[in-house]
Amino acid sequence: MTKAMGVTRPVMTAEEALADVKDGATVLIGGFGGSGNPVELIHALIDQGARELTVVNNNAGNGEVGLAALIREGRVAKVICSFPRSAASHHFNEAYLNGRIELETVPQGTLAERIRAGGSGIPAFYTRTSVGTPLAEGKPVATFDGRDYVQERAITGDLALVKASRADRCGNLQFHLAMRNFGPIMCMAATCAVVQADEILEPGEMDPEQVVTPGIFVNRLVHVPGAVQEQVLFEQGARYP
Repeated sequence: MTKAMGVTRPVMTAEEALADVKDGATVLIGGFGGSGNPVELIHALIDQGARELTVVNNNAGNGEVGLAALIREGRVAKVICSFPRSAASHHFNEAYLNGRIELETVPQGTLAERIRAGGSGIPAFYTRTSVGTPLAEGKPVATFDGRDYVQERAITGDLALVKASRADRCGNLQFHLAMRNFGPIMCMAATCAVVQADEILEPGEMDPEQVVTPGIFVNRLVHVPGAVQEQVLFEQGARYP
C-alpha cells in the first residue's frame, strides 16, 4: 500500500489489518512499559499466527498479555530492546535462558535513534554510548576529534504496531502525553504502519498544528475506542488468549 499525503486510509478491524503478516517479519511495537502499548493489535497478531518474528520494543513484556503473551506462544525468535528484564517478564526470561529466543540489548537512546535513522534513510551513525563495553563488541569504531565512537546500524521494520489517541482518515495522528514514546519514529521506519486509535476523525477535523505524525507515514487504521491498558490487565491477572 502506497503512503501518500491526502489519501484516506482504510479503517479496518485488527484482524483485517494484520491478515498479511508473514513469518519472519520484523515488527516494531510501540510502548514504554504499559504506556502506549497497542495491546489489541498485539493480541490480533497472536490470533493471526505469524511465527519467527523479530520484535523491536522498549522491553520484553509483562505478565500474560501483550508482548509477553506473544513470546509465551512461541511466536518471537528475536527481541531487540533496551530493558529486557522487568518485574513480570518471566516468559521472556524462561525462553532466553532455554535458548529459544535471541536478545539484542540496545541502550534506550541508541534504540530510538536507530529507529529514527531507519525512518530517515540514514543507514548508520556513530555514538559515544557503549564505547568500551560488551555492547560495542563486533561493531566498527571510529575516532573523531580524539574520541572513539561506535557505529550503530539503522533499524527498519516490515510492520509497526502503534497506539494513538486520535487519528483522522488521512492517517494523521495525535498522541496523549507519554503514549507518544516510540510511536512516531516507528511509523516512519516501517514498511506498513498499523495504528490503533481511540478516536477517528474525518479529514479536516484535526487541527494541523496538533498533528504529531503525518498521515504519509501511516498505512492502516484500526478504531479501538476505550482501549485496554496493559498495566490494568496485568494487575487483574488477565491472560491472553
